[in-house]
Amino acid sequence: MRDLWTRLDAAVRRWIKDPAVVLTVRATVAATIAYVVAVQLSAEPAPLTAPLTALLVVQVTVYSTLTTSVRRVNSVVVGVLIAVGFSAVVGLSWWSLGLIILASLIIGRFVRVDEFVNEVAISAMLVLGVTRLASQAWDRVLETLIGAGVGLAFNFVFAPPVWVDTAGESIEDLARRARHLLLEIAEELGGPAPVEEAAARLHEARRLDQAIADVDGALRQAEDSLRLNPRISEGLLSRLVLRTGLDTLEICVVVVRVLARSLTDLAKRRGDEELLFPRDVAVSLEELLGHVGGAMVSFAVLVSTQVSRSAEEAESRLASELGAAWASRERVAQQLLSHVQADPTAWQLYGSVLAEVDRILDELAPEHRSRRLMEELDRAAVANRERLNRLGRFAGLRRLARGERFRGSGQDD
Repeated sequence: MRDLWTRLDAAVRRWIKDPAVVLTVRATVAATIAYVVAVQLSAEPAPLTAPLTALLVVQVTVYSTLTTSVRRVNSVVVGVLIAVGFSAVVGLSWWSLGLIILASLIIGRFVRVDEFVNEVAISAMLVLGVTRLASQAWDRVLETLIGAGVGLAFNFVFAPPVWVDTAGESIEDLARRARHLLLEIAEELGGPAPVEEAAARLHEARRLDQAIADVDGALRQAEDSLRLNPRISEGLLSRLVLRTGLDTLEICVVVVRVLARSLTDLAKRRGDEELLFPRDVAVSLEELLGHVGGAMVSFAVLVSTQVSRSAEEAESRLASELGAAWASRERVAQQLLSHVQADPTAWQLYGSVLAEVDRILDELAPEHRSRRLMEELDRAAVANRERLNRLGRFAGLRRLARGERFRGSGQDD
């Protein structure tokens, strides 16, 4: 019975952390509230535009809700203005309907409403087709504002979850998959390596490379959840830590694919019966790739850990794995050097394997991570300074214009 409750609790926790479940619940509640408010304020007997707008604008993050609300309201207002303008010139007919749809879609592209371009034409058609044009236009705009306002208020009062943990889990999963692939490659180094098996590892590396897009989507959602969220005080730093961490792992995954390509080429040269590497080199390489995979996982845990104590433990593990990897790398280099002197034809592929391992270890080095993080912080500070300067110049122009009006009114007196 206790085991059943444990599994049930774990399932509930997974559901609570699922963005789809969170969005479903939040959108349903916000749309219902928007309808109740619109019934009180709108003259329409069934003001369904308000819950529809709330349904569309309520997202899993405050930032995406705000941007969606602005685009939604903008599309409806533009559509209503187009309908009012057309109604003053032409009535409703097949050619005027086609003309208003064309104009709405074109204007929607220029006003940057993105996915709500069709909403411009829909609003214009609905308003143009009613007899009480002015009243219907105002009601539609009012209901849209109510829905957008309720959606925004709902997300600010009941702040949505921060999806940093979900993004961190995706980053760690990517690193663990890369480590698993390196271990599979390492197990095949000491024996005959059929080209088919080496090609299969290369295919897995390519699939791992493609999985980065899914992790990037989870990270973008986490970045949005940190923007404008009242729960977060250091959102910029958290975003940059995750982003630079994913960039580093992306480079490492690409290098793993290149490593798999080099080993596939070496397998083609060796043939199905010949050993891929000499026995002593294969043992050292297996140890080296194990440390490299462990360093990637430790790095992923480090960038996704929010608690300082856990971060210190992850950093210590990363330093230990990197130290062991560099020691193994030097041993492999000495062994390969002796074998290359006996068989010079293999020096290029041997050297490429070492170069690819070096690239991964360099990317995972703490000093490299700190340098990239500082560069991103400096870039963000410069962008923020430029934004503040633009706002300051705009405010200065407004003060100057206000002063000119004041002096002009004084001269008239």
